[in-house]
Amino acid sequence: MAKKTRNKLRVMMLGGQNEIGKNIAVIEYGANILVVDCGLGFPEEDMPGIDLVIPDFTYLEKNADKIVGVLITHGHEDHIGGIPYLLKELDVPVYGTKLTLGILENKLAEHKLLGKRRMITVTAGEKLNLGVFRVEFIHVNHSIADACCIAIKTPVGTVFHSGDFKLDVSPIDGEMMDLTRIGEYGREGVLLLMCESTNVDRPGFTPSERRVGSSLDSIFMTNHDKRIIIATFSSNVHRVQQIINTSVKFGRKVAVTGRSMINIIGAAVKLGYMDVPDGALIDISEIGRYPSEMITIVTTGSQGEPMSALYRMAFSEHSQVSLMPNDLVVLSSHAIPGNEKLVGRIINELYHRGVNVYHDEAEVHVSGHACQEELKLMHALTKPKFFMPIHGEYRHLMQHKELAEFMGMDPKNIFVCDIGQVLELDRRTCKRGGTVPAGRTLVDGYGVGDVGNIVLRDRRHLSQDGLIVVVATVDLDQMALISGPDIISRGFVYVRESEELLEEAKEIARRELSEMLDSGVMEWTQLKQRVRDALSKYLYNKTKRKPMILPVIMNV
Repeated sequence: MAKKTRNKLRVMMLGGQNEIGKNIAVIEYGANILVVDCGLGFPEEDMPGIDLVIPDFTYLEKNADKIVGVLITHGHEDHIGGIPYLLKELDVPVYGTKLTLGILENKLAEHKLLGKRRMITVTAGEKLNLGVFRVEFIHVNHSIADACCIAIKTPVGTVFHSGDFKLDVSPIDGEMMDLTRIGEYGREGVLLLMCESTNVDRPGFTPSERRVGSSLDSIFMTNHDKRIIIATFSSNVHRVQQIINTSVKFGRKVAVTGRSMINIIGAAVKLGYMDVPDGALIDISEIGRYPSEMITIVTTGSQGEPMSALYRMAFSEHSQVSLMPNDLVVLSSHAIPGNEKLVGRIINELYHRGVNVYHDEAEVHVSGHACQEELKLMHALTKPKFFMPIHGEYRHLMQHKELAEFMGMDPKNIFVCDIGQVLELDRRTCKRGGTVPAGRTLVDGYGVGDVGNIVLRDRRHLSQDGLIVVVATVDLDQMALISGPDIISRGFVYVRESEELLEEAKEIARRELSEMLDSGVMEWTQLKQRVRDALSKYLYNKTKRKPMILPVIMNV
């Protein structure tokens, strides 16, 4: 009789819990680790200067020899954006469907990693043996083609990861979500369901992508005399395909602008996920050769991103597109939580320039995420013993817990976890098992992780109250102040209107330095701290502000 293993299955999220974005799951058994997705997030308002936020890879780096593979559910930024940063640290194989890896290859090329890491293409329905795990990718519908959920058979039972999904019975590509295969796993028995929660607060079903097609027909028909600029998510190749189809139907040429849009459409066409009629696409530089009413421009910028093509058009910074009053801008998207102000700013600027704007989300956008009835269907098909809601803020996770309870699940079998929280499972039980290092790593330019909380605190301080630099020269042999102090102000007060304030600040700094030198103090730290404290107290009393004060004291 074989000896029973005592290993526990360990499941944890290193991102995507209590937040939107940077989704990454880790499934560990003994000396085997599977990673599912590795996305990025975007900086919050209290992160000045930060470009991107990626997961903390500390746990994966410490256990690099255990990783048998990284599985990718689909090609959205919040699921693949962190992979280049992970692969810079670890040489591990990455598994994904054809379009997903096609999009990822563009990212790896930007990071000079293309051809240096192992990319393995899989198809929906394919099974893989990775260490002790047996993995199957299962087709689902989403707002990007080639999306999958993943069933992972482990030595103690099956973990079912939903990825991002919705049920679309009339999808653009003709392939409906594989409900049959999901149900087969439910009949075999699912130990743990990890299911997305993004739209758990929306009742009913998510509408089909085809609904957007009929809205586009109406927009093109009623605006036949206008140039139409449509901003949408670059990854939604089905949406872009419908825009191209409608444009061709109404005798228009299509130009594409925005780097991510060009890259993804290029990959989708190359891999056969888009069908573009000959002559339909023209280069953005050629739009001036055609009457404006014969042109459709597909662009990035639906989220109001300051560097996007639509933003540059709105603020007259685009090198090839100048917006005119006869243009119609269509925002075919939903503002991601936190981006509402950015989107509103672009809409205001477009109206200010006299441009027509269409942003009725109900008509020109449908979500790619499951609403309540589709989530119930996933629960009903998989019939899990245990459940962990994933991919959402805390309110989403708790609402998904309530939905699972409504479906008849025992509350004791539902685990709402934070990032880094470990679940330990065997065939019969599931319990919390401590934590692993988890959090966020900030990317600023080429710097990854070199901006921490202290640097962010200083940036916030500078942005709120400005900077005062105090420059002085001393002779420590003679214990005398040689020159200065001089004061430089940036972002604190307007110097020409605050001469009296700054002169008094100089006098206070001079007095403090002289007293310290007369007392025989030669320690740089003490000299600087005394000046900093005295000026801080004086300036706060006078202005009720606390600028950052940097004493620069030199010895000659």
